[in-house]
Amino acid sequence: MRGISLKAILVGLVGVCAVCPMVAWAELVIQGIQIGILQFPPVLVGLFVVLAVGNLALRRICRALGLNSAEVMIVYCMMLIATMIASRGLMDKWFGTLAAVNYYTTPENGWRTLYYPHINPWLVPWDPHGGAKQDVTTQMYEGLFHGEPLPVHAWVTPIAAWTVLILLIFTGFLCLAALLRKQWVDAERLPFALVQLPLEMVREETAGPFIRNRLTWFGFALPAAIFTVNGLHVVYPAVPELALAHVLNDYLPPGRPWAEVQWTPAYLSFAAVGFSYLLPTDLIFSLWFFFLFTRFQDLVAAAFGARLEYMPLYPTHLIQGYQVMGAYFVLVFYLVRVSRPYLRQVLRKAIYNDPIVDDSQEMIPYRVAFIGLIVSFVGSIAWCIFAGMSLWMAALQMFVYLFIVAIVMARSVSEGGLLMTETSFRPMDVVSLFSSRTILGPANLTVLCFLDAVFARDLRGLLMTGFMDGLRITDGVQLRRRSMLGAFAIAIPTAILVAGVFHLWIPYRRGAVTLYSYVYAGNSIWGFENNAAAMRGFDYYNWLAPVCFMAGAAFTAFLAAMRSTFAWWPLHPLGYAVSASWTMIVFWFPCLLAWVTKGLILRWGGMRLYVTARPFFLGLVLGEFTSAVWWTIFSFITKAPAPFFPWP
Repeated sequence: MRGISLKAILVGLVGVCAVCPMVAWAELVIQGIQIGILQFPPVLVGLFVVLAVGNLALRRICRALGLNSAEVMIVYCMMLIATMIASRGLMDKWFGTLAAVNYYTTPENGWRTLYYPHINPWLVPWDPHGGAKQDVTTQMYEGLFHGEPLPVHAWVTPIAAWTVLILLIFTGFLCLAALLRKQWVDAERLPFALVQLPLEMVREETAGPFIRNRLTWFGFALPAAIFTVNGLHVVYPAVPELALAHVLNDYLPPGRPWAEVQWTPAYLSFAAVGFSYLLPTDLIFSLWFFFLFTRFQDLVAAAFGARLEYMPLYPTHLIQGYQVMGAYFVLVFYLVRVSRPYLRQVLRKAIYNDPIVDDSQEMIPYRVAFIGLIVSFVGSIAWCIFAGMSLWMAALQMFVYLFIVAIVMARSVSEGGLLMTETSFRPMDVVSLFSSRTILGPANLTVLCFLDAVFARDLRGLLMTGFMDGLRITDGVQLRRRSMLGAFAIAIPTAILVAGVFHLWIPYRRGAVTLYSYVYAGNSIWGFENNAAAMRGFDYYNWLAPVCFMAGAAFTAFLAAMRSTFAWWPLHPLGYAVSASWTMIVFWFPCLLAWVTKGLILRWGGMRLYVTARPFFLGLVLGEFTSAVWWTIFSFITKAPAPFFPWP
């Protein structure tokens, strides 16, 4: 087993410092290509190709100067974590949320009287006892005058305070990953589709055959050619565009019940097709089948005259949002139940230090990981209480976020190969099972506006999936798992520091109103808009919430029981759990294409043809994501807009 080296850490730090400004500039300024929001970020593919090819050439010149496969993957994992932090995993949601409520306060929305009295001064860079559009937020949104200094002093306290919570939560993810690794990787042998391409490119026994394989480059050429044409169309409109998105609602009959079917686009992502090809056939089928099942529910409900309400802040109807919530709770219970023998060993080691249980090869000893998880959970609750929340709501928020949502999302990546981690509910929506949100009170609702925007609402870039992928990678390159802990521990604070500098500098110098609106005028204020009615006492209890929750829980239990009992059962409960999410809105169609293609390949050529075709599908991933990096660089140099990429 190989260990960590100073050379790998130094190269990794260079990669972290390179990827953070690239992601910040591309997503905030260029806007057209979100190169860091996926769990396998496109920007990472481009940089990794440069790293892998450059390292291969260097090793041929002088083997001692290059990195071995384990060292290359340490660099990869450090850049993966940095990309997530620089994008939707933290930075795209952090600073904008702290400033937006002050900038967008108006006499009409009344946020000054609703929220300001319940905001602790150390939470935000402006004065909650002052007025709207204070200098620190106005300068951020409208830009500084030439030569005017950044108001760094106003940000020191809130950044320090929030960093405590951020590190507590990231520690919780790290400890959860360490505790779940052996069950998911060794016992259940989950596919971990997102790590297959980097492993294929770096392992000495597979890198050469993969790179030299013609099918790899046929797969690469298909998306590369299409995005080249579409990029030329943006620059020269006379060049025809090859559409990669169609809205199926446009082809439905007008009027009820068809008009009540939720927005159903068909995005053609070649990368998603490539990753889905690596998954078990029943799981691919379940992913697209249950997505279409949500649309069928809309049709039936509308045919019977039901009024279809939307889930707060999510593009799904309430009847599906609460079904999914029930599915999450039952799915976590099911995962715990099937892991009972392993979890007993973990608890024996953590509580009694049982010498029979060997954890010497794990990233973190079970006892340390168990204690770290408890400290993370309790510390996060304490932070929320200091911020103004009640004990019971803080405990509910952090329990659902850490032990329900994060685990299911990590499972959707490790087992489902999904490129996005998106839910269809927030932890606070659990309260609506029993009462209206007015029961929370103004202090809880105010702090939840911040917490949901920074952590719970948009989970793309969830770091726990990066930790799990890193641990799976260690097996592929014979790397000691303890080495990965050091790489993560160095990458996280470095990425927060470097990305934080750019996420402050860019809006203050260019004006946030000219930047990506989702960051500064979308996710950052939606919670305040949504909670305003409950703050005024006008929210109401919807009896459909508990009914749909119980229906979703019962159906998931049925799916889990059938899957455990019958090997032929074709429906996977994970597909049902993620069916109503933005993830499946974006990727259901690629899953359908992959299912059809893989089924035909297995029928005509069996496993031999499936293995033979594998490089072609990995080439699709490489071609699409490398094209995204090419066009990001082109847009940066020429200031021209980038073509559309099918993972908004």
